[in-house]
Formats: sequence, structure tokens, C-alpha cells
Amino acid sequence: MTYIVTSPCVDVLDKACIDVCPVDCIYEEEGVDRMVFIAPDECIDCAACEPVCPVSAIFAEDDVPEEEKQYVQVHYDYFEKSKDEARAKVDDIAGAPSD
Repeated sequence: MTYIVTSPCVDVLDKACIDVCPVDCIYEEEGVDRMVFIAPDECIDCAACEPVCPVSAIFAEDDVPEEEKQYVQVHYDYFEKSKDEARAKVDDIAGAPSD
């Protein structure tokens, strides 16, 4: 199991979760990604990231709220398919970024 970052993170990018992750499995490409992504194959399910998220955007995969389930596949796509495809899905789900 992994942890999943959901919509409250989009365009917030606090990054406190990155600082506390003991295995450095949380990624974002500065200036490109609208949210952080947790690598499913690297996450050790320690939950260190969850309590430090100021917008409560991080959930254990099995606990992702129904209305946020789309982000599960987005995370897997980011690491297993195409980062650009995952970014496009974030835009589709959250709406185009505002300038």
C-alpha cells in the first residue's frame, strides 16, 4: 500500500511532507507539477507525511475518500506511465491552472 496525495494539494505545494519522508519517495518537478506525488513502489507506509500536510491532502490508499479516488490512478500513472499524462489528468480533475 502507498499514500496518495489528493486535490487539496493542487497549487498549494507546501512540501512539508517531502521534508519528513524518511525514504525520499515524494516527488515534484518545480515549476511543472501542480502537486506532489508519492512513489507507490518506494513508499514504506510509515505515515510520516500525513500529519504534517497543512491541507489534509494525504491518505492511505485504502482510505482515499470516494470523491478523490481519481488521484490514486494519477499517482500510479506519474511513476509507471507518463508524467505528462498524469499532469494532464490533474488538470482535467482540478481544472486548468490559473495564471
